[in-house]
Amino acid sequence: MADIPFAYPLSRRRLIRAGALGAAAAFAPQAFAKGGVKTADATPAPAPGEIETHGLSTFGDLAEPANFKQYGYVAPDAPKGGQLILTTQASTFDSLNGYILRGTPAQGVSLVFDSLLSQSYDERDAYYGLVARAVRISADKLTYRFLLRPEARFHDGSKLTAEDCAFSLNILKSKGHPIIAQMLRDLVSAEPEADDVLAVRFAPGRTRDLPLIVAGQPIFSKAYYANRAFDETTLEPPLGSGAYKIGAFEQGRFNAFDRVADYWGKDLPVNVGQNNFDQIRFEYFGDSNVAFEGFKAGAYTLRVEDTARIWATGYDFPAVRDKRVIKETFPSRRIPGIQGWYFNTRRPMFKDARIREALGYAFDFEWASHNLMYDAYKRVTSYFENSELAATGTPDAAELVLLEPYRAELPAAVFGPVPLPPVSDGSGQDRNLLRKANDLLLAAGCTRKGDVLLLPDGKPLEFEFLDRYNLFERITLPFIKNLRLLGVKATFRVIDSAQYKQRLETFDFDVTVDNLVVSHSPGEELRNYFGSDAARFHGSRNLAGISDKAVDALIDKALKAESRAELVTACRALDRTLRAGHYQIFHWYTPVERIAHWDVFGRPERPPKYEVGYISTWWWDEDRARKINFAGR
Repeated sequence: MADIPFAYPLSRRRLIRAGALGAAAAFAPQAFAKGGVKTADATPAPAPGEIETHGLSTFGDLAEPANFKQYGYVAPDAPKGGQLILTTQASTFDSLNGYILRGTPAQGVSLVFDSLLSQSYDERDAYYGLVARAVRISADKLTYRFLLRPEARFHDGSKLTAEDCAFSLNILKSKGHPIIAQMLRDLVSAEPEADDVLAVRFAPGRTRDLPLIVAGQPIFSKAYYANRAFDETTLEPPLGSGAYKIGAFEQGRFNAFDRVADYWGKDLPVNVGQNNFDQIRFEYFGDSNVAFEGFKAGAYTLRVEDTARIWATGYDFPAVRDKRVIKETFPSRRIPGIQGWYFNTRRPMFKDARIREALGYAFDFEWASHNLMYDAYKRVTSYFENSELAATGTPDAAELVLLEPYRAELPAAVFGPVPLPPVSDGSGQDRNLLRKANDLLLAAGCTRKGDVLLLPDGKPLEFEFLDRYNLFERITLPFIKNLRLLGVKATFRVIDSAQYKQRLETFDFDVTVDNLVVSHSPGEELRNYFGSDAARFHGSRNLAGISDKAVDALIDKALKAESRAELVTACRALDRTLRAGHYQIFHWYTPVERIAHWDVFGRPERPPKYEVGYISTWWWDEDRARKINFAGR
């Protein structure tokens, strides 16, 4: 559900939208004469060599001019009112704090908070002024001064200042989610130079997209947390400054966000025509089948359909037939989620890449696609699928420059044709592929004792597929059947979402499904997904436990690329290295987003290029709702 703000960061794009601003607690705000921050809103003149800009992007290109009025994908006169009701895959929540490791946050908590800049969804990685009206960048690009809007306010009417921004940086780097702290480790300090000037300083050699990460994080009220512990789970609604505030909620059932009618930033160019629903609400069901029945009954109004079977056969109910419910597909220009079964290589049985590769031969995608998924998907083959960043053929000269220093340590496959998932005969039990799997297992030192495959240490190869819902069960069970033909005992287990979150955060699993979201200009998410440091700290997204110095070096090259060409080369080299490691069995993706909704919405003439935009740009159409006799909640 790319349009839904996740409760805590899952990718760079989502981290920037839903993450946090942080800095080391040791860097306290700078004290000024007479014990305080300058309060005058008189912006100082630029320092020598500073440049001023109205936005930021990875390589400096911005499509919108400084005086733009609104984004091209909005309807500036969109009406306000009504509800957008969505669902979530989680079964419950126990906290309204989405920025720490502890607890299971409610869906959508990022809606409450504003950030320094706001992302345009017509561009890959461009951000424009929200709380900050402009940014000044030093000649060495190690100091960014954010010039704040003096009219910015929290929901209680208090003024939002640079001191709040600096506080947010400090508290989140010292006490926030480990993913946030890891991504902001090159942030040296954040200091208020005046009420409306925030100076952010970076370490030499900092990663390329760190300014974007900083600029997109939520801003918290320093006064609010003066007598509250930030690093505790809580059901007390936090004080924010965004277009929405926490509304009614009931654990295990729903949580809602109410639009702030007097929102201070409603007329800014980055907000015109957006935030149109009076309420955004998330319903919790805990079971995918029950959730679909809830949609059919009108319990929620918009559904992102992730299951091809339901899309093909499930939408034959009266509301669809009489067009009260509309089915639509929207082309997706994003890199699709890199979904697959991820091996936990911290487990001894998955240490050998040959064993991991062998197990992949037992999954018959062609059979599953035709018989279970209505041929609605394409196979994921790359960590940068459907983009110029994906490796193809053999390494070119530029890739070899990056790879050669590690030739002795890398698999030979890295230097040959890029590894691809096997293609079966579609029978469900391709004998040739199962034979290749058996050969690989024997080469890895495994032996067969009757119908049991023994690892080199003499222990049976047994493992568990762990999941939080039963969506993948019908795909996994035929896979398990083929694994049994190899002498491998595998089981499938579903646990509740809170337990699942805790087990993934502590890496207490054998194999699980994950879906890694990568941007067109990937940066710090690469370190979080594949870096050695992330393999060691709890709460990271390196579920596979990848710890390889060649991978780390290639990530570093990607993060410090100074041009698009350098980034493409580094990502291609990284892609072929990861694929040769067989850390996951690739799943599938669809090039479109499938959305079903009750016919109660209006929307602009076109969607954004990189989102559907239903949360940010659609609106409630009272005439349509009345026509189909849909009253909402």
